[in-house]
Amino acid sequence: MNRGKNILICPLEWGLGHAARMIPVARLLREMDNNIFIASGEEHLAMFRTEMPGVTCIEFAGFRPGYSRYLPQYFVMLLKTPLLLYHIVREHLLLKKIISKFEIDIVISDNRFGLWNRNITSAYFTHMPRIPFPKPFRKLEFLGILLHSLVIKRYSFCFIPDLPGDLNLSGRLSHGFNLPDNVRYTGILSRFISDDVPVTVNPSEFPHHTVILSGPEPQRGILKLKLVNLLWDKLPATVILEGRPDKPFEIIRSGNICYYTHLPTREMKVMIQESKVIICRPGYTTLMDLISLNCRALIIPTPGQTEQEYLAEYLSEKGWFNTISQGEIKEGVSLPANKGSGQDVIVAQSRKLLEKALKELLEEHHKRS
Repeated sequence: MNRGKNILICPLEWGLGHAARMIPVARLLREMDNNIFIASGEEHLAMFRTEMPGVTCIEFAGFRPGYSRYLPQYFVMLLKTPLLLYHIVREHLLLKKIISKFEIDIVISDNRFGLWNRNITSAYFTHMPRIPFPKPFRKLEFLGILLHSLVIKRYSFCFIPDLPGDLNLSGRLSHGFNLPDNVRYTGILSRFISDDVPVTVNPSEFPHHTVILSGPEPQRGILKLKLVNLLWDKLPATVILEGRPDKPFEIIRSGNICYYTHLPTREMKVMIQESKVIICRPGYTTLMDLISLNCRALIIPTPGQTEQEYLAEYLSEKGWFNTISQGEIKEGVSLPANKGSGQDVIVAQSRKLLEKALKELLEEHHKRS
């Protein structure tokens, strides 16, 4: 097989998690002697510059729908459908220019619908071929599956960051219905799985809870305010990981709360593992990270975001996490201890599945070239 392919990776900009979960993909492809190009908005590019120094970064901002303080997210998305369609067409056309300019051999899109090209090999990452509808409209989900499958079939492959079979993280989002023939499971993706280099600081000397903030405003800020009001004067102290890699590194202490703008992978790994309590949104990447670190957490779904509401319900029923609604955050709420999730089998299988999927992607390019 030819070496040194130019591979373009384009994460969605609906949260930092889409960039974070592409880091293990980019690292493994680089270990296979390929040249990695990252194309996204500045916040995501800042993360890759920190985690993968020397990687080629291309400004290629995508669609960012935002959230509403009052309206359910599915209703916001419905209103913004024309804008989404415009961005799909625009990105598809801009991709042709990037492919030509940087001599790209393979494109990897994380949930960006329009980043396929008929002339080269492409892969599409998604953890939800079934887009969950609100419960009153669940019978119409087949329409979403059909439309999403039309997108999936445009690509050479669709990669699902989960395991096949009953032991899985995404539940009905990617299981229990017929998938297109080009779908492959890659195992969970987490930048923490293969990171074994020791850190220079030991957060275990600092007993703490950890809050992992994620997702766009205004719901991000609403959750932060509620948790600050709850934990302001509580012991042990609380660390809030802001997830702002595009901002200068800063630590701010206020009351019993310590704010970090951002932490590199190794320091963040230890900070999470040594936490007495972890509180976060059930964003899919955050859940994959916690499983990879053998951690439990209190997960609080974004109101009106059906994907997070489903994952919170599904995984709490399995006993892997605890969940409450955002409206239930108040004095006296139970904060479950961080202890082992017991899902070591998922982690053990994931590296093998990812290697297999990426090798098949490279082999497909070799066949076409």
